[in-house]
This record gives sequence, C-alpha cells and structure tokens, in this order.
Amino acid sequence: MAGVDDGARDPVTPDHCDHVPGPFFHGTRADLAVGDELVPGRGSNFQAGRVMNHVYFTALVETAAWGAQLATALAGSEERGHVYVVEPLGPFEDDPNVTDKRFPGNPTRSYRTRSPLRVVGEVEDWEGHSPEAVRAMLDGLARLREQGLDVIED
Repeated sequence: MAGVDDGARDPVTPDHCDHVPGPFFHGTRADLAVGDELVPGRGSNFQAGRVMNHVYFTALVETAAWGAQLATALAGSEERGHVYVVEPLGPFEDDPNVTDKRFPGNPTRSYRTRSPLRVVGEVEDWEGHSPEAVRAMLDGLARLREQGLDVIED
C-alpha cells in the first residue's frame, strides 16, 4: 500500500544519495538569482547567532514553503519569502532533525549537504500555509525553545 512505512526505507547518506530523484527546493527569505550558490558557513534562519555547517533542502515544494514562511516570520518580515529550485553540487544525506526523529521515514523528503546548492530557478506560484498554521508552528517552536528542545543537529 502506498505511503505505508514497511521498514524498507532506503536511508540517504553521503555515500548513497544518487538514487534520490529531484527536483530539489530550498525555502528562504533571501533574494537570490539563478546561478547563485547556497553554501554552509552562513547564519541560521532559525537560530540567531548560529552558523550552519550544512545547507538544507527538500524534494517537496510544500516543505520548502515552510522554510520560506518560517524564515521570514522569524526575521519579523511580512514578506512572502522565496522557494528556489536548487541543484546539489555534492553528496547529501537525510536531515537528521526530521528524519526518523520527528517524521519517521522522512515524508518531508528533507536533506542536508556540506556542499553548495546551485540556484537553477524559482518557484513563483508556490502556495503558502495559512497564517494560523504558521502561527501554530511558531508557537510550537517557541515552546521547544523554552524547554531547551529546539536543538538543531548540524
């Protein structure tokens, strides 16, 4: 049956990632152009003062939309944010912050890489989540932060 986790998930590791089909997406508040590269070593959109060792991306527009909306909201911006089509320029792996920790089987199709991601396009017509859903997600993140559980494994 489709969508049932039968335990046969094929984990994505830096040595075993060629089987993951694109396209891939990255949601952010940053204004980028085709050809730009997203690289590790930049500040986090989600934790002030934190420098990230990885660049995060997904194979689902909906997941990238969360990234764009949360990044803009956390920055105090009323802007929509951006969802870019990206190309990984090196190996990548499952995002351990969500895969099997919060969402068994990686249904969000979230990944991370220590290599650059090249912007190859922008999704102009992506649908965002409702203001209520974004507020609920922000409230949930705030609760995790208060409990010291907003840890990003990077």
